[in-house]
Amino acid sequence: MRPPPEVVFSFMSNEGLAALQTRLCEFIVPFTDRKLGQAGSKFDVEEGSDEYLVSISLGFPIDRSSSGLIEALRAYTESLKLDKAFNFKVGWTVTPHTVQHGLKPLEGVSNIIAVASGKGGVGKSTITVNLALALAQEGAQVGILDADIYGPSQPRMLGLLGRKPETRDGKTLEPLVAHGVKVMSIGFLVDERQPMAWRGPMVTSALNQLLGETHWGELDYLLVDMPPGTGDIQLTLSQRVPVSGAIVVTTPQEVSLADARKGLEMFQKVNVPILGIVENMSAHICSSCGHEDQIFGAAGGIRLSEQYELPFLGSVPLDTGIMKNTDEGNPSVVSEPESPVAASYRDIALRASGELAASGKDYSRLFPTITVKEDE
Repeated sequence: MRPPPEVVFSFMSNEGLAALQTRLCEFIVPFTDRKLGQAGSKFDVEEGSDEYLVSISLGFPIDRSSSGLIEALRAYTESLKLDKAFNFKVGWTVTPHTVQHGLKPLEGVSNIIAVASGKGGVGKSTITVNLALALAQEGAQVGILDADIYGPSQPRMLGLLGRKPETRDGKTLEPLVAHGVKVMSIGFLVDERQPMAWRGPMVTSALNQLLGETHWGELDYLLVDMPPGTGDIQLTLSQRVPVSGAIVVTTPQEVSLADARKGLEMFQKVNVPILGIVENMSAHICSSCGHEDQIFGAAGGIRLSEQYELPFLGSVPLDTGIMKNTDEGNPSVVSEPESPVAASYRDIALRASGELAASGKDYSRLFPTITVKEDE
């Protein structure tokens, strides 16, 4: 018995184009796990004489990774066995998203993302700097606010120790720039060895000044490296900083997970959307033999995301290269861009920005400011 003939679909009518669009809507966008055309992405299809032109617009940056997306699209469309080739055009636009009720978005900054942890020592600052650099490599305008007043580490991680910010207008500070990312930290204003013996109100006031009195310019994302913990300082910052979304960092260890739960609860209480959970130090891979050892436990971040029904953004292994690169001021994403570790950071950055793109947009900036004055 001969096999049935291969079926080749033709979409030569408007009804056919609608059917093709329906087929494309079944494609799962890498980095987001959402179908093409759902929140955070849209597309149009035009039929030419010898090809279909598919124009895709995403709500997150994808300059560096667009080739991977197009490759996945080609594989998908080839499986449909259509009568024409496809030409894909991918673009993106980062739009402002909603913040906590009653707070005014920061001028020029589309989205502020808080990177937090329930406790110190889980690698939150390392995650922050590598995610910022990964987003910058994708074409976004990115900044970092080092909000860890007691232990600012971004100056060292970005090779900016000893540098001081300048002012052009006598009112605002110009952020320093490293690897294409704008940075502001209390570490630029005080000696690295000077202890910050400040109480909560002083810390909050200093951070408000660093945030509001820095000339950030136009940014797609401002990542805030939050102080570790869930005390008064963290709660106050979560209530006063106009945040579009938060990323919670943990290790697989149950002690870390317990504190991460407190961080998740804190953000939920102040109505800050949680973009997802990152598991750091997920496993140690021996540099000599390649053996993988899960010294802090396994899949803790996944269990936490399932418990709270939140996205699991990804995991990063425990690697000596990460420590070496950040100590030298060249984080892994820029010093070893083709390494598996850098790929992990990029995947997490794309997933986080994709989650934000699918959330509610801020339309308040589109409306004019109305001032009512009494007649004289």
